[in-house]
Amino acid sequence: MAKLIDHLEGRLGRMGGAWPARDGAHGGCPQVAWFQGGRLPRVQAFATIGLFRTPLRAGTSERHHHLELLACDYAGEDGREAGPLPSVVEFVAERMVQAEHAVLRGDVIPLPTPLPGGKTALYAALPVCFDDDFRSVTIENGSDVAIVWLIPITTAEADFVHEKGWQAFEQELVAQDPDLIDLDRAGIAL
Repeated sequence: MAKLIDHLEGRLGRMGGAWPARDGAHGGCPQVAWFQGGRLPRVQAFATIGLFRTPLRAGTSERHHHLELLACDYAGEDGREAGPLPSVVEFVAERMVQAEHAVLRGDVIPLPTPLPGGKTALYAALPVCFDDDFRSVTIENGSDVAIVWLIPITTAEADFVHEKGWQAFEQELVAQDPDLIDLDRAGIAL
């Protein structure tokens, strides 16, 4: 797992700690780690550590995916306030482990309660706020582990993805260039 930690710390900054899986969580649920001081100024990141151990499937495919989840936002003024993202990452990881189902690019995950700024879902994306090499890492056991960026989105954005598809949504993101790290951002014009 050292290669995974090195890979994450290389972009996200030093790992400041990790929360264990909650009491009563399904076996195999990973820790959620907290990173600060990375390549993006004022950004804190939260990533699963160990989700890759659970082979996940997408759709009817027999192919297994090895994944880790990532969510980012701006650090509070004191730099110590984690905000809602650790529990959001934990929620998605736990659902994935229980269902043995991968969340892949273009997937929309409804949230049980809204996040700040009226975000009611998450969009699974490539971690495009970092360099292309950050998208995956080959770890010690030879597994290729993909990094899935969970972006909080509004109900209107989630509906757009369902109606028009993820490619159309990503084209709008490129055209409008919103700050996807800002939890309080307004939804894009659709």
